[in-house]
This record gives sequence, C-alpha cells and structure tokens, in this order.
Amino acid sequence: MKMIKISMLALTLGLMSFSAIEPVKAIVSKVAIAASSIVWKSESIDVGSIPQNTPKPIVFEFKNTGKTAVIVTNVQGSCGCTATDYTKTPIAPGKSGTVTATYNAANPGGFTKTVSVTTNAETTVKVLTIKGTVVAAATGVKS
Repeated sequence: MKMIKISMLALTLGLMSFSAIEPVKAIVSKVAIAASSIVWKSESIDVGSIPQNTPKPIVFEFKNTGKTAVIVTNVQGSCGCTATDYTKTPIAPGKSGTVTATYNAANPGGFTKTVSVTTNAETTVKVLTIKGTVVAAATGVKS
C-alpha cells in the first residue's frame, strides 16, 4: 500500500512539472515581443491619380522604438501587380527602415491594394494599404 502511495505521488509531481512548461514559454515570448517594437509613419497611403501602365513606387517608413533589433522576415503584395522590397538588414533600436511597394496598374479606375509585412517585433502580420485612381493612358493618333 505504501508503495502505491509513493508511486502516485511521484506520478502526480511528474505530471505537474509538464504543465509548468507552457506558462514559462508564454512569459518568454511576451518579453521578446515587448523588447522590440515598431511604429509606422503611415499604415495607409493614398497615391491620388497615377497613369496607367506606369510603375508607381510607394514607400512605407517605420522606426524601431524597442530595445532589440527588428528584422523584417517577409513582405507580400496582395496581387501580382504589386512588387515589394524592404530593408533586409536588422534595424537597430532608434533606427528606421522601409517597405517599398511598386504598383503597376493595367486597368483604369480606383484601386485598393494591400501589402502584408511579417517582422520579429509583432506576433501578427501588419497589413499596409495603398489606394488611388489609375488614369487611362491617352490613346489616339494626332494629326
């Protein structure tokens, strides 16, 4: 009987040690997220009127306001008409970086496009917005 009680106690203590691992992981990730932070100059840019079939680069600027370096790990445009580029080196605390989205409109009219940015500073993907109006290219023959 004594052996069963000792075995049950050991089993209970063993299981309790596994349940303590998750809270420690959660605390560590919260500290890492709090250590690095970014502030965007603008999360939405209205480019106004742009000519059809002429690439238009739009630059989103951000500043690292945290205590550790920020690394941009991925930037994705919402369509094939938006090419992206970004600061590829780690951005030190107090320094700035950029994400550039180059929009090449084939169709005239209003548009709204998004750019998704993944960094080590935020747990969720930051979605930046570009909007404006594409003006049709002039067609016709001059006489």
